[in-house]
This record gives sequence, C-alpha cells and structure tokens, in this order.
Amino acid sequence: MTDAPRNPTPIDAIADAWVDTLAEISPTTATYIGRSEFNDRYGDYSPDGHAQYIGAVRDTISKLESAQPVDAIDAVTQEDLLRELKLDVELDDARWHLRDLNVIASPAQDIRQVFDLMPTSTVDDWSVVATRMRALPAAIEGYVETLKEGIAQGVVPARRQVVEVATQIARYTSDTGFFTEFAGDAAPESGQLPASLARELADSANAARVAYDALGRFLTGELAPVATEKDAVGREVYPLHSRRFLGATIDLDETYEWGVEELARMVAEQEAIANEILPGATVEEAVAFLENDPARKLHGTEELQQWMQVTSDRAVAELGATHFDIPEPIRRLECMIAPTREGGIYYTGPTDDFSRPGRMWWSVPEGVNDFDTWRELTTVYHEGVPGHHLQIAQAVYNRAQLNSWRRLLAGTSGHAEGWALYAERLMEQLGFLDDPADRLGMLDGQRMRAARVVLDIGVHLEKPRLSGDGVWDHDYALDFMRRNVNMSDEFVQFEVNRYLGWPGQAPSYKVGQRIWEQARDEDRDRRGDAFDIKDFHKRALDIGGVGLDTLRSALKS
Repeated sequence: MTDAPRNPTPIDAIADAWVDTLAEISPTTATYIGRSEFNDRYGDYSPDGHAQYIGAVRDTISKLESAQPVDAIDAVTQEDLLRELKLDVELDDARWHLRDLNVIASPAQDIRQVFDLMPTSTVDDWSVVATRMRALPAAIEGYVETLKEGIAQGVVPARRQVVEVATQIARYTSDTGFFTEFAGDAAPESGQLPASLARELADSANAARVAYDALGRFLTGELAPVATEKDAVGREVYPLHSRRFLGATIDLDETYEWGVEELARMVAEQEAIANEILPGATVEEAVAFLENDPARKLHGTEELQQWMQVTSDRAVAELGATHFDIPEPIRRLECMIAPTREGGIYYTGPTDDFSRPGRMWWSVPEGVNDFDTWRELTTVYHEGVPGHHLQIAQAVYNRAQLNSWRRLLAGTSGHAEGWALYAERLMEQLGFLDDPADRLGMLDGQRMRAARVVLDIGVHLEKPRLSGDGVWDHDYALDFMRRNVNMSDEFVQFEVNRYLGWPGQAPSYKVGQRIWEQARDEDRDRRGDAFDIKDFHKRALDIGGVGLDTLRSALKS
C-alpha cells in the first residue's frame, strides 16, 4: 500500500487485544494466522474452556459498544466485530458447542489439522511439534467432556456425522495414517533429528493415536446410540448459521426459490456450451467426450500439484501485469497436496510477515488418481488469483490501514467464497476461459454451487422436495447432487455429508457471489458514468474481509 500508516485508535486497540485473547484461548487459531508463541499447546476444549471463551466475548462486546469510531475504518471494525461476537453469544445460547461435530470443520478435525500449518524446518520446530502432540490427549479429553455434556443436556449431533467422523479417525490412527507417517517422515531441512527427539516424537505420535482411538470409541459406543437420526437443524438454528457464514441476513425462502432458478440458468448455459464442444451433444455426452481426452488429463497427485503451481504462477504474472496491482509478497502462492484424504480444496492465508506464504491445498480422497484440467482450471483461479489469495493476502498486506483483526481474522465464508466465484466469472470475462471446455468446467462448479443453495436450505428447513413427494432428506439430497455434478461418487458422498453437518456454509458461496454482484451493481448505480470496475475491485478489497452486510454499508460511505 502507498497510503501513510494510520494512527491506531481505541477501537483498533480493542480489536488487536481481541486477537491476542483469541490466540491465547485458541492456540490453533494463533497457528493459523502465523503466531508461533502458542504453537506448543492446545486450548481447553472442555465446557469450562468454552465458558472462558464466551466470557471474553462478552467483555469485548462491552468495550466495543462503549467506544466511539474516529473514522470510516473504525466504523467498519466496530460494526463487523460486534456482528461476529454477538452471533457467538447467540450460538452459545443455542448450545451449539455441545453438538459441534461434523466431517470437515469441527474440533475432531481441527486438533489434528493444526500440524499441517506448523513450521518443520528446524530441529527446534520439530521439538515444538512433539510438545504440542504430547498435549493432544488432553485436548481430546476436553472435547469428549463437552460432547458428554451435550448428551446429558439432550443436545447431540446427527448420527450420520458421528459415524463418518469415527471413520475418519480410523484413517488418522491406522498404521499408515497421519500420525505414523508424520512422525516417521520427520526431518529438518538439513541434518537429522537427534535420537532423543525422534523417540519423543514417536512416543507423542503414538499417544496421539491412542487419544484419537479413544475418541473414536466414544463416538461409536456412547454418542452414536443417542445421536439424532435427523440431519436437519431446523428453522430455529439454521438462520444463525446462515448469518455466521454470510455476515448478512437473507430471506431464506426467497433465496431457496432463487437457487432453483439459478440452477436452471446454469443448466441452460451448460447445454449451450456442450453443443459448442460436440455439436448436438448433451452435457453428459460433452463431459464424457472431455473425460476421454488424454490431453486434458492429469495422472497422480505429483502431476496435479505441478500443474496447479504452473497455472497459478502464470495467472499471477499475467494479471499482475495487466488487471491488478499485485504487491511482490502476494505473488508467491504455494500449491500443495494436503497430507489427508478427506476431500475438499481449500486455501490458507499467509502469516502476517509473509514468512509462510498463502497456500492452496487439495485433499485428494481415497481412490481418486486422475484429474481433468478442463474441470479444475477455474478451481485454481478460485483458490488463487484473482480469488482467495488476492483477496485474503491483500488484507494481510494492508498493514498501514488495518488492525490485526481486520487483516488476519475478519470476514466470512460468504465474503471470501462469494468473491472467489465472482472471480471465476471475472476470469471468463477477461478471456482466461475462452476454451469452451474450460468454460464448461467453470459452469460445472457454478452449477454445483447453485445446487448446494437448494440442497442445504431444502434439507435443513425440511422443505418439500422438488419432485413433490415428501420433504428433503439425505437420500433425496444425494440423488439430487448426483444428478447435478459430474464428479466421482466418493466426492459427491463426502460433499453431501459435509452440507448436512455444516449448515449454512455451502450456500454461502453462491449467495455470496450474488451479494457481491449486487454490491457492484449498486455501486455502478450510485456512481453513474464515474463508475470504474477496476476501481470498484480495489476499493472493495481494500476493506478487507468483512461480513457482506458490512461490505455493502462500507461501499456506500
């Protein structure tokens, strides 16, 4: 940024203090944002730990509400941090933490996943890893205590999530699972681990396996028998999660109907492009034609990783020379194959000093070895530039204007994922998807995201099926998804289980894109002939990650 450094304000101090508090209460969050002082420990996952967190939330709310903004940046910080913290209180009132278990983003995964982001270059780094791994059994015990409290209060997760997470744990703890391989492959960048540290690491990894096995036995033996058979969270809880992932309040019934219409539009657009690829072909026939094209196929994760990196580097170089001002630290983006096989593609932002760069991760499911470039090109743009990496790393880079909370933690899935889908369409408009096959791949993803709006709201609000017989449930959702995506069945099954256990997250992509497009159109209407799309993008991204309601109000100021 060329802007002069901004003098910190009392609201900046409150926000920065909240980051410090959160880093201490939740050391895995500290690791995620690149703070290393708590890398040797875990937070308290027990009910007492949650109570400590909510107490800190209420204290910060009180401080924020009594503070006076001194400028527009303060006003955004106050509005958005209050929005997030007050929602935490509402979720606490709903006792959501007592049933916080799902297949992708719950403590069951977070406790293990933190090791993916820990430094491992030096002997000292591995010593810290071993220390944190020794602390893992206590973290698991605290989490089990919370889930047991949920059983006592009759607040339990869906049985489907319990069973699927138990299956994940079995993969973590197998003889070829994460902990065995992680400890066995441990090595600094130069030299060997001291024998004593290697033994400590092996012992800690074994203790972690034992702890996770105990969690697995608890899930199957105690929680599964009392878990609810219903996947839907219902109309009372679902709006909280919708707001959590969007940072906006929406009309859920109107959005469901819009999702149905948007899905139909995506299908019609796909059908037109299928005819370009193979005259007279259906979408399915065009997909089959492309899947049999060896020139568009990648084999194995090594080839996938190399292709991702080359594609990403090219996009950064070309867009940085023409359409965006991309500072040098942001130009480094690492494309990674995740050490797990859970499914999903995700981005992790850089540390505050960019010593750990932004990273695009691909967690390849078991049995998936072949990948189609026509389908995945838009994914690289979605996760990288101009998608998540440009958006999130730009906020980190903007130290002169934004406090640490705004740079490192603020934002919602709807803001980030909505921008990434917006970026996919932008790349089409800029000519990066001129090949009809690549456009079909982009639309395949857009169609999936539209389908998820319908599925997620349909299941969790128990709406009538589109077929008119009964209400949405798992089996109907799985069949619906199979009919609307062209992906391996392993991926589809994982995705549906993800939606059922993580309410409100899946629609945030497409709904977020809709709100981003509405915000752009509103800005065009306000500015008339003075509107400039490149300027809009810069102003919007300079705000940093915020809830989408905050984004719209900030753009009006």
